[in-house]
Amino acid sequence: MNNLAHNLAVAAARFGTAPAIRLGDAVVSFAQLDGAAARVAGLLRDRGVVPGDRVGIMLPNVPQFAAAYYGILRAGAVAVPMNVLLKPREVAFYLADSQARLVLAWHGFAEDAAAGAAAAGTGCLVVTPGDFEALLGATTPQDGVVERAAGDTAVILYTSGTTGTPKGAELSHANLTRNAEVAVGLLGLTPVDTVLGALPLFHTFGQTCGLNAAVAAGACLALVPRFDPQAVLETIHRHRVTVFEGVPTMFVALLSHPERASFDVDSLRLCASGGAALPVEVMRAFEEAYGCVILEGYGLSETSPIASFNHADRERKPGSIGTPVAGVEMALREVEDGVGEIVIRGHNIMKGYWGRPDATAEAIDEDGWFRSGDLARMDEDGYFFIVDRKKDMIIRGGYNVYPREVEELLYEHPAVREAAVVGAAHAALGEEVCAAVALKAGATVTPDELREHVKAQAAAYKYPRHVWIVDELPKSPTGKILKREIDIPAGLIA
Repeated sequence: MNNLAHNLAVAAARFGTAPAIRLGDAVVSFAQLDGAAARVAGLLRDRGVVPGDRVGIMLPNVPQFAAAYYGILRAGAVAVPMNVLLKPREVAFYLADSQARLVLAWHGFAEDAAAGAAAAGTGCLVVTPGDFEALLGATTPQDGVVERAAGDTAVILYTSGTTGTPKGAELSHANLTRNAEVAVGLLGLTPVDTVLGALPLFHTFGQTCGLNAAVAAGACLALVPRFDPQAVLETIHRHRVTVFEGVPTMFVALLSHPERASFDVDSLRLCASGGAALPVEVMRAFEEAYGCVILEGYGLSETSPIASFNHADRERKPGSIGTPVAGVEMALREVEDGVGEIVIRGHNIMKGYWGRPDATAEAIDEDGWFRSGDLARMDEDGYFFIVDRKKDMIIRGGYNVYPREVEELLYEHPAVREAAVVGAAHAALGEEVCAAVALKAGATVTPDELREHVKAQAAAYKYPRHVWIVDELPKSPTGKILKREIDIPAGLIA
């Protein structure tokens, strides 16, 4: 069986009444989840969806997401996960571009979803708790899982569109099934584990390493609808969470939470960080405060997502994204001063960008190597260390400045909670190094003091000439710091 939905059918047969998903007091067993997925598949069948059709999912982190996701796959259709915060124009683009036949939209966001669906000529089914279950209860479930070829598209994940129009990465059943297996092995997941589901399920990290990995292992996924450090700590405490997966800003938020000591987090055995580089200082402080190990990994939507990881049974190097996972190769291209662009090849590489052969050819060469756009160094043991995104590199007076290197130094200052280093246009130098900094609660420090802190430890061309303090740094729905949305104060740059 090549269909990714087969994993859920197997888990239902093996684990039956064991909890697959928890959300607050609600518990959904593997058998119940598989039954709901079968009814979603039946509902899609009744609405004219056939194998290969695209179906949008615009649901938050709720059990209905999992039922819809596996139901779409069970029907042989292609899931198109979407951020619930998309506005009508964006919804219309995703649905029209993927030529979706239908979108399942959460009731709390139904107005924008329906408007976008109407503009795209796509059907919209509003998912309201209670009503949706009643609808499924009246639907004849689809027996069995529709067979698909390993290379058939299972999911289309749209990139964030930081460099223009979002592109849909086509991930096959084989891509996602194998990557879920990899995640199970890396995290050592077993049926006794409870994984925290705070990462958005519409995003590749939460989807593969959270939902798909938990189902493949027979582990429980404890959902948090929207990341909030208080809610996360309560969920860890209440459900005895063993594995926490997050992006760096989540670790920072949990570390900064003033009441963290009042929660019992002793159940945590492992944390996994991805999505962006984790500052070494944050890793050290978190491990000390929470008494568990963080393994940092690396990947992109286009790589299903896991490409490399720090393996639990090998040396862990703080600041490193580890080594390639089994069946995957990584190398550096166009190396200059030890830094080059990461290229990746293996079972995890997407089929291509949906309807964009030009973009696919630009991203994947004739030998199957995918260009990541990320710059890294590799040490003598084959461990990779992310330096920065290629597009984020600052060229000041002809010298390359990697923002992450400067950010690491800022994070070492005791007053700093979060930092983002960006380049600003400069008439004489081309670009100038600037830093926006958010402070820890109750901390005080001046921009001059932060500048001097970095200046004392970095080459003259690297330290930020301009530093300013902000309450919060702009973030994406997945918690990544959005450098493109950082406003440089007027008059700061001459």
